[in-house]
Amino acid sequence: MASAMSAMTAECFSQSLAQKTSLVSSQFRSTHGSRIAFKQSRKSCNGPRGRAVLFQNLRRQVTSCDIVQSKDPSLVDRVLKIFSTPADSLNAGIATFYDESSTLWEDMWGEHMHHGYYEVGAPIKEHRAAQVDMVDNALKWAGVESAENVLDVGCGIGGSSRHMARKFGCAATGITLSPVQAARANEITAEAGLPNVSYQVADALNQPFADNSFDFVWSMESGEHMPDKKKFISELERVCKPGGRILVVTWCHRVLEAGEKALRPDEQTLLDNICDAYYLPAWCSVADYAAIADGLALKNIKTGDWTAEVQPFWGAVIQTALTPQGFMGLLKSGAGTIRGALVMPLMKAGLQKGTIKFNMITMIKPLK
Repeated sequence: MASAMSAMTAECFSQSLAQKTSLVSSQFRSTHGSRIAFKQSRKSCNGPRGRAVLFQNLRRQVTSCDIVQSKDPSLVDRVLKIFSTPADSLNAGIATFYDESSTLWEDMWGEHMHHGYYEVGAPIKEHRAAQVDMVDNALKWAGVESAENVLDVGCGIGGSSRHMARKFGCAATGITLSPVQAARANEITAEAGLPNVSYQVADALNQPFADNSFDFVWSMESGEHMPDKKKFISELERVCKPGGRILVVTWCHRVLEAGEKALRPDEQTLLDNICDAYYLPAWCSVADYAAIADGLALKNIKTGDWTAEVQPFWGAVIQTALTPQGFMGLLKSGAGTIRGALVMPLMKAGLQKGTIKFNMITMIKPLK
């Protein structure tokens, strides 16, 4: 019902948000008044007619470049202010965000909560199939042909690790900060009849596993949530068996050029807005990850860039969010999910500009 958002629309939307960053300057600020406004905004859309009007207004504003030139605060800006959500800590914010949003994501996109892989130059395939292709192509790229015991760090509702359990006939354990995700992952896994696969709530920076527990450690799009990237890679190394492999697929910013000490201000503003919505700490580059891995004496370090291969993904997610079903699902999911949806065009624009990179890094823990 909703047409796909064009690259120009995403660019305009991103510029509008970037021009008014004062509305979202603090990730963890108190928003008692915003919560009241959120409740009022939900009351204003009671009834079929009210919901239809609200949906049409939001869709018109988000898919129009008028928000850039408007002298009045745009609907997007007002909603961002309303839907700023407080959190006691980064981990608490991450957990709440996924507690609230995971059911909607599963309803709309299925069990895989990550980008799809789209071969450059090939026809765009069905998006759920592209998400499975992301798992298979990442494994192939890293040279993973078998595994006995897999750790899925930032597992979502377990799509990746269940896929690997079927593919390799292996055991798998997943960890997430979200109790809702862990419970749903275990529910799906029980229904699938995979007794050697389980999920639990745990912190990736302080994992509850003994040293040398897993022969393959996998992290698909969770590294961006880690406030201490060195501790993150160190924990992956700790729980990996000697001779085992680690694979991290994550959002990064571009590698800085010679002479650059930081990203350009406009690039940093874009990332800051995304951080506010998705509970992300400071970003790093894949070169930073490689330096950390090298400092930990990991071997066979290999990096990759699949930014081009994920380009169609965010346009498809935006299109889904702009359907009546998607929009009403956002309202039901809560303020944090709505805020996350509103900055989706920033992800699309960041990938197109080259500020955001979709990177991989794999390495082997040396034998002792």
